[in-house]
Amino acid sequence: MTEGNPTEGSTKPGGMKPHVARKRFGQNFLVSPGIVAKIVAAIHPQRNDTLVEIGPGLGALTEPLLVQLDHLHVVEIDRDLIARLRARFPPDRLTIHEGDALKFDFASLGSGLRVVGNLPYNISTPILFHLAASAGGVRDMHFMLQREVVERMVAAPGGSEYGRLSVMLQYRFEMERLFLVPPGAFNPAPKVESAVVRMTPRPQEALAAVDASLFAEVVKTAFSQRRKMLRNTLRERVGEEDWVKLEIDPRRRAEELTVGDYVRIANCLSPPPGRPKEG
Repeated sequence: MTEGNPTEGSTKPGGMKPHVARKRFGQNFLVSPGIVAKIVAAIHPQRNDTLVEIGPGLGALTEPLLVQLDHLHVVEIDRDLIARLRARFPPDRLTIHEGDALKFDFASLGSGLRVVGNLPYNISTPILFHLAASAGGVRDMHFMLQREVVERMVAAPGGSEYGRLSVMLQYRFEMERLFLVPPGAFNPAPKVESAVVRMTPRPQEALAAVDASLFAEVVKTAFSQRRKMLRNTLRERVGEEDWVKLEIDPRRRAEELTVGDYVRIANCLSPPPGRPKEG
């Protein structure tokens, strides 16, 4: 999903025809000035921030962000929208990275990066995992997403919304749902509510998993059959003696464990170098 503003559907920058939203890119343009103002206020950009916007679309967020920034980076895949952005904003203020955000190297923009965007709902989860890989150089992220996805991101253990996405993102980020956005704030209007979320990377010293890849694999396996007991879903990795040592009831299900529980399981399977696995 990308952004626009109330007038851009009828204006023709540089003599261009009005842009028609493209379903294959998940385009629904933000047309509510009030919501735009709330998002910018939540971001609270400072003049010298290194900020990148994913999917600027018709520039609903781009323009007010540039009022408060010296320079802005954007990642856009739609060539028609890129042409409009180039016609509207000078290159000394706006750097356009043409291509797929799923393949963009966010780390190339340096450290202290701030990331914002109205993420395409059809690829929101892959983008979030892609961004998590660059979290070490990120200061914060502000995204508008489908409300259902945000609820899963911030969910606590024990509920149906709590899953792999919850665990993986909560391990890497502190997250806060800021406010809801109704379908009428977009054109065309989606069939679902949206929500804005703030994601702040946790400090490196707080990331306790000895082997991040193993941690991710344990979480993925546990939730692959979330209604089954952990004794069954993780039987190829975790033995009965391990459950005793971890003090975790193997009859519990994946959604009942905390992020810390998953870290302990992974670390039990991958102890620090030089220390043999107990049992």
